Amino acid sequence: MDDFHLGTLIIALVLLILLSGFFSGSETALLTLNRYRLRHLAKEGNRGAKLAQRLLKRPDKLIGLILLGNNFVNILASAIATVIALDLYGERGIAIATGLLTLVVLIFAEVTPKTLATRSPEKLAFAAAYVYTPLLKLMYPIVWLINLITNNILRLFGVRADVAGNDALSGDELRTVLAESGKQIPEKHVEMLLNILDLEHATVNDLMIPRNEIYAVDLDDPWEETFEAIKNSPHGRVLAFRESIDEVAGIVQLRKIFKPSNQAVLTQSDVESKIVEPYYVPENTPLTVQLLNFQREKRRQALVVDEYGDILGLVTIEDILEEIVGAFTDDGHASQPELRAQSDGTWLVDGATPIRTLNREFNWRLPTDGPKTLNGLIIEQIESLPDVGSTVILQGHLFEVIALEGNQVDTARLTPGEPAPEEDED
Repeated sequence: MDDFHLGTLIIALVLLILLSGFFSGSETALLTLNRYRLRHLAKEGNRGAKLAQRLLKRPDKLIGLILLGNNFVNILASAIATVIALDLYGERGIAIATGLLTLVVLIFAEVTPKTLATRSPEKLAFAAAYVYTPLLKLMYPIVWLINLITNNILRLFGVRADVAGNDALSGDELRTVLAESGKQIPEKHVEMLLNILDLEHATVNDLMIPRNEIYAVDLDDPWEETFEAIKNSPHGRVLAFRESIDEVAGIVQLRKIFKPSNQAVLTQSDVESKIVEPYYVPENTPLTVQLLNFQREKRRQALVVDEYGDILGLVTIEDILEEIVGAFTDDGHASQPELRAQSDGTWLVDGATPIRTLNREFNWRLPTDGPKTLNGLIIEQIESLPDVGSTVILQGHLFEVIALEGNQVDTARLTPGEPAPEEDED
């Protein structure tokens, strides 16, 4: 064989190896594309993203096309390498060509292009999409035949290649995506988004103010006392009842009765004429549902009732919003903090502190499907009414009752335990 033909074969071999690298790298790039970012870029009008998205709608056809091209160039390269080896070394050159070609293909047509593709999949995938789109049309009969055979084989194993997979994210998967978003999303925004996802696991019972803590006024009391209670209310809305809190008269909106233009002394009839009908919601209503209910009903607070119509507590739209964005700034009438850090490393915790608050503040996983407050959880663990000095250990954390109010825990001292060791990843 003359030098001209030998040089031509070597050039052809190099080109085939490069083509093999293109097929291998583009396959990895297309199949490792972030599908959600791909959809975003396609909606933004990126031509390469649109072509890649169209190709990935039927990955069996795309893979068939890529493997058809890759195997063709690899087999042709093997044949040319064999011819070159026979010309240079005779029959013993076949073994040399096989070994060298395997090493070259592995390095330059597999590992290197696929590694580059995983680092920058979009650049290679979008460029390859311009090549594969017309090539698929040109090679469609062959690709169709290959897919027909392979799809029938897959059906024997109960696999339908023509059925698109479900790439929708579950709630836990979305949490993982948000947690790994890094600096692309501000930390505060990530926290808010995670809080929104957590709303689906909570109900109004988790946030409501218990009935014994609702700020309310009795309209049957002497009017001077009732009016003074309304005027000194720390809230913009006050629950009004007669004789018993179960006999609700309605909601008094302070901004409607204390207008700057109203200089006259308000009488009971003046106030009662502006009382708004109460809004009731059933217990265990999910927070996601209740937030939409508040929006639809144009309400800001609701009374939570059980199956018998008895009032269990009060929930406000502010309570739900605080679950998402965190606590708003306290006003002068705000109650004492539920958690108070001490100099010795312990914490003083109000018995009425919701379990969800403890979990959020300390990154714990205390159960929330039973008692909703620390008081209820302590009583459940002790299985009797607590005494001052009673202690319980919850997931390694020591709680000591240091003050009671009636039969309830008013304050407990928390001594945090050692954090649970993280499980090793396989």
